[in-house]
Amino acid sequence: MTDAAPQAMNEAEYLRTERESPYKREYVGGFVYPLHAQAGASGEHVRISLRIAAALLPDADRRGCRLYQSDMKLYISGDSSYFYPDVMLVCGGEPPDRYYETAPCLLVEVLSGSTAHNDRRHKYAAYTDIPSLQTYLIVSQESRYVVEYQRTDGGWQMREHRGEGEVGVPCLGRILTLDEMYRGVL
Repeated sequence: MTDAAPQAMNEAEYLRTERESPYKREYVGGFVYPLHAQAGASGEHVRISLRIAAALLPDADRRGCRLYQSDMKLYISGDSSYFYPDVMLVCGGEPPDRYYETAPCLLVEVLSGSTAHNDRRHKYAAYTDIPSLQTYLIVSQESRYVVEYQRTDGGWQMREHRGEGEVGVPCLGRILTLDEMYRGVL
């Protein structure tokens, strides 16, 4: 979401108009938020997202998982919300619709100035309510810094990684290093 003024709209109207919209829009609780910032994402933002997806793709393919980068919607039914995560990994089951997924095991948001607050607060709250989600990563494009949330038996555990480190991707049975995420970028 951005700081642009939200537009009230029902869910059916959002879905009908989203495919024809000249820009992506997220839908949260009856309001549409244009994602103008993502249309003009920085080179670092795009390359970090691509590095993460590229690192995970071979393992995702081997396991029959679906990996998306920024253009597939995530539908959260409890919130009646649709988001466009920067990277989304879904393992198991068939997609409920050709235009959105509902059961990711990994979500990644690369921070930008206009989305940082929402990625850390609103999306964290919405994403961590998804029963299938195991890992949520918030990745800086300004420095080698990643906030990792992992689902545990006791709830969500948060770890910060600065400069070096690795995060678990349990649904692929592998780790993802900061070197893989930031190679050639930072």
